[in-house]
Amino acid sequence: MFDGNWRTTVDKGLTPIGHSLRRAGISADVITVIGIVMAGIASYTIGAGYLRVGFLFLVLTGIPDALDGAVARASGTGSTRGAFFDSVSDRFTDALLFGGVAWYLASNRPGRISMLPVAIMATAMFISYQRAKAESLGFDAKGGIMERAERFIVLAFGLLFNEILIGVLWVMLALTAITAIQRFVKVWKQASAGRPVPRSRQRRRPRRTTSESLWRQRMRERRAIRSS
Repeated sequence: MFDGNWRTTVDKGLTPIGHSLRRAGISADVITVIGIVMAGIASYTIGAGYLRVGFLFLVLTGIPDALDGAVARASGTGSTRGAFFDSVSDRFTDALLFGGVAWYLASNRPGRISMLPVAIMATAMFISYQRAKAESLGFDAKGGIMERAERFIVLAFGLLFNEILIGVLWVMLALTAITAIQRFVKVWKQASAGRPVPRSRQRRRPRRTTSESLWRQRMRERRAIRSS
């Protein structure tokens, strides 16, 4: 939802900050690493029970996540390597944060409620996979009611008002599952419309098939010679 409605506006607003950081000699990769470190600290503080401190570091995690792209655009260093690093770091920070919540619940709440953030994380990873796979096939899988930015906001709300954290996590799980369904339906409709897959994404036929066809052609030639 954030990507579709506010991403362009936010990116334009962050452009001057990206230029300032570039002039200061700070690269996009450095900012991404800072975000990972902040997520690690947030995970530890949440797991240790300091939820409001975890809230603070969660906010600090979101700042580098928003700025690394701006710095890359300002410096003209945007690349597939950087996009790969950014995507992998996003999944890693998600795992750290929800792992911290699971650690906290396992230490302070009875039963199997600690599996709730694990279920959210698994569903979020599934959403990410849907987009990656769809884009590799030439389809668009962006959008949904609970994307990564929305998960950050909702989780921050739950950490700030920890008395309702469990309820917030259940809501997040439900909305994340709805997002997974939304993306599946969106890609399914595009695929059903017969949109062609780019040639670069199509599977190449194995070389063995070419060898087999040459062998068969030679056998036919030999048989023709014999029959003549």
